[in-house]
Amino acid sequence: MKIKIKKLAAVQMGYSFRSRLEASESGAIAVIQMKDLLDDNTVGCDGLVKINMDAMKKHHLAQRGDLVFRSRGHVSTAAILLEDPGKAVVAAPLLRIRVTQKDLVLPEYLNWYIRQRDAQIFLTSRAKGTVQKMISKQAIEDLEVALPSLEKQKNIVALAMLSAREQTLLQTLADKREQYISIVLMQVATTDTKKGTTDGHG
Repeated sequence: MKIKIKKLAAVQMGYSFRSRLEASESGAIAVIQMKDLLDDNTVGCDGLVKINMDAMKKHHLAQRGDLVFRSRGHVSTAAILLEDPGKAVVAAPLLRIRVTQKDLVLPEYLNWYIRQRDAQIFLTSRAKGTVQKMISKQAIEDLEVALPSLEKQKNIVALAMLSAREQTLLQTLADKREQYISIVLMQVATTDTKKGTTDGHG
């Protein structure tokens, strides 16, 4: 079964700030920007910029389980809010996707699905702009999502997380191995050089 995102979730444009953000330690509203979307496709809430702002309308505020979609640039993927960000707003040009049909789709599954090949091909075909690609709100709403049972969705998400963790570990291992080999080779190189120098004087 395939269902368009607009029947599963509410897609909202990020909040458009008229001027540059003025960070304030005592600010009541936190702002989720592109820099807060992490490589593991989650939203990092630790370094959110806080601003002084009059009361923000409730429908603008982000909440746990929301997806934040990169609508501009080379990467058209989303990041999920796994923790409660407090009073936080998603800044334009990001889009906020909030699952409304929780009996049909898990936010974590939707976040995973948007990154998959079929979804990416569709989004790329709908992208506008030559220099900087842009995905419209409508393009996201029209994206069809394959929906297995919630149980299967849970399993897919769990496996995807394990796979990502494995990739990270393998990468760390490869980096460490490379460092180790470099050190060993450097030792070989310098030992020979020292020997050569002594031989030269001998």
